[in-house]
Amino acid sequence: MTPGNNGASTPEDDDPFGYLYADGQANGAQPPSGGGYGYPNSVNRVRAVGTRQYGQQPQSAQTAPYGQVPQQQGSYSQPNAHYAAPETLPGGAQTAHHATPAGGGGRGGRGPNTKGLLIGAIAVVAAVVIGIGVAMLGGDKDKDDASGKTGTTPTQSEESEPSPSASKAGAAEQDLPKTDAKALRLSPGMTTASEFKGAKADGGVYVTGFNQVGAKVTWTVDGIEKAGSYQLNVDYGVPGTDANATVVVNGKAQTRPLDMQNFGNTPKGDWEQGWKNTWAIVNLNKGTNTIELACNEGNKCDAVFDRFSLTVPKD
Repeated sequence: MTPGNNGASTPEDDDPFGYLYADGQANGAQPPSGGGYGYPNSVNRVRAVGTRQYGQQPQSAQTAPYGQVPQQQGSYSQPNAHYAAPETLPGGAQTAHHATPAGGGGRGGRGPNTKGLLIGAIAVVAAVVIGIGVAMLGGDKDKDDASGKTGTTPTQSEESEPSPSASKAGAAEQDLPKTDAKALRLSPGMTTASEFKGAKADGGVYVTGFNQVGAKVTWTVDGIEKAGSYQLNVDYGVPGTDANATVVVNGKAQTRPLDMQNFGNTPKGDWEQGWKNTWAIVNLNKGTNTIELACNEGNKCDAVFDRFSLTVPKD
């Protein structure tokens, strides 16, 4: 037996590629009738190098490789011999070419306005910050309102009693009384006159005869709306000398007399240059009150009276 040949149906006959070798062909190895990988009858038959072009199919396939158009249709870059543009035909429409506007949305156009967008974003942030600030301030104000301590104005409960300034304001609103001395009630021995010029009362009339103990003038004051302190103003005249009188309010004499000095040191005996004014604080009740000027023991009473009035005390 020849080495390497063990007869028919031996292992070398089982080699499907035996027909490719010389010893296999010598022993009659045949390729399978159905063809297969590497066999002559296979679909992808062995070809000589350079006989097949990559990416093309056999002419019988009548199809173009991927990415190419069939030979008979022509490529995109080559015009078809059978095609004629409409404008080349008689009466054909002319093709109009329109330029793309410079501000269009193509690649040549301008991009978005980033500066405007940035300004808009800053404005929105500023508005939000301002809104938060206002809300916080409003919240603080609400808290103050709830506590009843907003600002410096006292609450209603803190004003349960009127302050002194309020009393003065109420008195100022009144039409406080005033009168000419000639309208007062005079004690016996007193009279009116107009001899000395300069009196401011109506007609230049004044009251005289006060220069004796027991003399007095009485003023009945009506319409006092609020009890309290008032200022009694007296226009008087002296003959260049000092004088004074006792003040009696509602029958009660005040310890401090009404001072009627010779302010300005006018000449003695000159009544016409001796017109002055003075004042005293009196406490009055609501309603009607009586105010008297009396010449009592110890007073200097050489004076005449022109006018009387009440005002709010000065601070």
